[in-house]
Amino acid sequence: FFSPVFQVAPETKAVMKWLRSIPFVLSASLHGGELVVTYPYDYSRHPMEEKMFSPTPDEKVFKMLAKAYADAHPVISDRSELRCGGNFVKRGGIINGAEWYSFTGGMADFNYLHTNCFEITVEVGCEKFPLEEELFTIWHENKGALLNYMEMVHRGIKGIVSDKFGNPIKNARISVRGIQHDVTTGN
Repeated sequence: FFSPVFQVAPETKAVMKWLRSIPFVLSASLHGGELVVTYPYDYSRHPMEEKMFSPTPDEKVFKMLAKAYADAHPVISDRSELRCGGNFVKRGGIINGAEWYSFTGGMADFNYLHTNCFEITVEVGCEKFPLEEELFTIWHENKGALLNYMEMVHRGIKGIVSDKFGNPIKNARISVRGIQHDVTTGN
């Protein structure tokens, strides 16, 4: 996943360890600099190619998650192409990360490949470093979308994998026919 020259910062290592110790299933990373929701993969299958669509085996699920956020966001769901993020309007305010721009070492790709956690990246506004007085507005624009996204944790299959005595089975592999990406049970 990480190239040999890629140095992992201590805080990133700590988050990776944390993600492996708690069975998270959904997360979002908040960034600034654009107004769009991206989903994995962020790193192109062809490292020499820029802006190349690079879907995961769970492409449909990631699109559903990204749309849940984008559709609930009052500005991302605005159909005006003249606004911040307007160049993503025809895509519904979402895009595959590698299709937008490819980069290695992203947490969304790490989570998908090494944990059970599905992560999207939310670009919360066109200002990379918004002014303090803009933060209140940004929070209110994203609050409902974040809540809507968190509710997505209730989608899909849930349950307990147990042995014949009813004891939970840790690290049981769960496969879905047609999707070449397994998940494992937690504690």
